[in-house]
Amino acid sequence: MEFLTNEKLVIVGAAGMIGSNMAQTAMMLKLTPNLCLYDVYEPGLRGVVAEMDHCAFEGANITWTTDPAVAFKNAKYIISSGGAPRKEGMTREDLLKGNCQIAEDFGKNVRKYCPDVKHVVVIFNPADLTGLVVLLHSGLSPERVTTLAALDSTRLQEALAAEFGVQQCKVTGAHTYGGHGEAMAVFASGVKIDGKPLSEMNLSAERFAEIKQNTIQGGSNIIKLRGRSSFQSPAYNAVKMIEAAMGGEPFTWPAGCYVNCEKCGFKNVMMAMPSVIDEKGVHFAAPAGTAQEMADLKASYEHLCKMRDEIIDLGIIPPVADWKKVNDSL
Repeated sequence: MEFLTNEKLVIVGAAGMIGSNMAQTAMMLKLTPNLCLYDVYEPGLRGVVAEMDHCAFEGANITWTTDPAVAFKNAKYIISSGGAPRKEGMTREDLLKGNCQIAEDFGKNVRKYCPDVKHVVVIFNPADLTGLVVLLHSGLSPERVTTLAALDSTRLQEALAAEFGVQQCKVTGAHTYGGHGEAMAVFASGVKIDGKPLSEMNLSAERFAEIKQNTIQGGSNIIKLRGRSSFQSPAYNAVKMIEAAMGGEPFTWPAGCYVNCEKCGFKNVMMAMPSVIDEKGVHFAAPAGTAQEMADLKASYEHLCKMRDEIIDLGIIPPVADWKKVNDSL
């Protein structure tokens, strides 16, 4: 049985729906036989481990633990969904304080037990802020930490595919940037429908506004339909991100990455950018769009800065001027 690597992959929050789906997806994609499942909720974790064992994955070496020292030791790749899920009526931002405190503990565990980890993907909300907290407290270099932002773009792609009656893969360039939340910036100027620019598809401004709003509320809609936060799509996309970092096919959907770019005008935040994840980490470029799209992106950035300043005020991360004292890679 040939795996992409033999290096250790840790799933944090493995007892949850996202975590358990990530574990199964990682084994189905044959990323590594050495999979460690970590959660503080032992009964649920034992249940997930039993399910994984019942799958009888050939060549698997699946371990589990409730002890972070055991989980993170020798870890080379980590995906964390280990925060509280969003419930109906909540925004991603409503999870800010509690999940950022969880992110602080997670980052410190990385620093303590596996400072040579190659890549960490953070997917618990609000991901732009939890990812920033993890980056700061882990001491890792920015290219080694990413957050899940692709769902906003895949939801936009799906909505446009449904609108025009084409396969989802026939919609290209459907991207959102900035924050992974209510203030995301939706870019349409680069979209093509089966090779034809969206601007030539006779889509009214009013209809696109509806599609844009449905994209922004995509996660909330899943909660209304299923009675719980989405788990299959974030699990799959997060595993594809870590697969790329392991040397698999590059991940080209927008990822949340640390941005401190004078040229872009965005500083000291984690946000979705045009990016590629490969075995060297994440690399991003400056977004390009219409004047309105760039204005929306600036507004999204400013919203992220306000939330960042909130967690500074809460003492979860230090003031920006002191970040290099905590993480000398920044």
